[in-house]
Amino acid sequence: MMEKTNGTTEGYFILLGFSHWPHLEIALFVVIFIFYLLTLIGNLFIIILSYLDSRLHTPMYFFLSNLSFLDLCYTTSSIPQLLVNLWDPEKTISYAACMIQLYFALALGTTECVLLVVMSYDRYAAVCKPLHYTVLMHPRLCQSLAVASWVSGFINSAVHSLFMFWVPLCGHYQVDHFFCEVPALLKLSCIDTHVNELTLMVTSSIFVLVPLILILTSYGAIARAVLRIQSTTGLQKVFGTCGAHLMVVSLFFIPVLCIYLQPPTENSQEQGKFIALFYTVVTPSLNPLIYTLRNKDVRGAVSRLTGRG
Repeated sequence: MMEKTNGTTEGYFILLGFSHWPHLEIALFVVIFIFYLLTLIGNLFIIILSYLDSRLHTPMYFFLSNLSFLDLCYTTSSIPQLLVNLWDPEKTISYAACMIQLYFALALGTTECVLLVVMSYDRYAAVCKPLHYTVLMHPRLCQSLAVASWVSGFINSAVHSLFMFWVPLCGHYQVDHFFCEVPALLKLSCIDTHVNELTLMVTSSIFVLVPLILILTSYGAIARAVLRIQSTTGLQKVFGTCGAHLMVVSLFFIPVLCIYLQPPTENSQEQGKFIALFYTVVTPSLNPLIYTLRNKDVRGAVSRLTGRG
């Protein structure tokens, strides 16, 4: 079913996904479809609102629009295929489609790690350097930071995808996951994959652990600055903006760390599927709610656009 010679491949993979729990597939389809719709509606709402309302043309909402667009792309890279496979008993995906999915899922996931660091720096500058904020976060720098986030993610993914393309695959073509990812595909290899695994471990440390350390460092400085704020209104504003970002960071990084840092056990692969389902389906749908709920800027923008302001 799978033939690979001199870098060319003909055939397909079977994404096993949640086929071990056939009685859950219909329920999963309904739940995932609802969350996917919420993701599309919520993130499009933030992008359109940030574009239309001039008062939201700030660094915070510029990066938030990037995050919303990123979440739209990230969920769309894997969820439509998952929804099809939950109905389709064959659960197949072509080799080319699998490689494309692997490339974009990894690129967008890496981009989000870097973008969340950029957003934490923006909050650090707003809270700790308020008098210099407009100088520090001028539009050209914001654009450069956003571009750097996207470029770093796609370059990292290109490296892994290139390595993966040249790994010869055996006749076993069943991928024990609901989307194509590097660790699951490496298990199908006919050769020793230590170099690929080492590369994955190094880049995971660079793009997961290092961003997390930088984010925690930023929030450590923010916490010290918050303790010096005497104004109740100022405290509420800081907690309103920084608290939302910190919650988004937690929803993204905690599941990722659970997957990549948990020791391999008999049940770790199955647990990993549900954890991956959380950060690919649930987290992107919650991000718009977290940022807009009780947000006076967003409520004001909606009022102005609907003529009630």
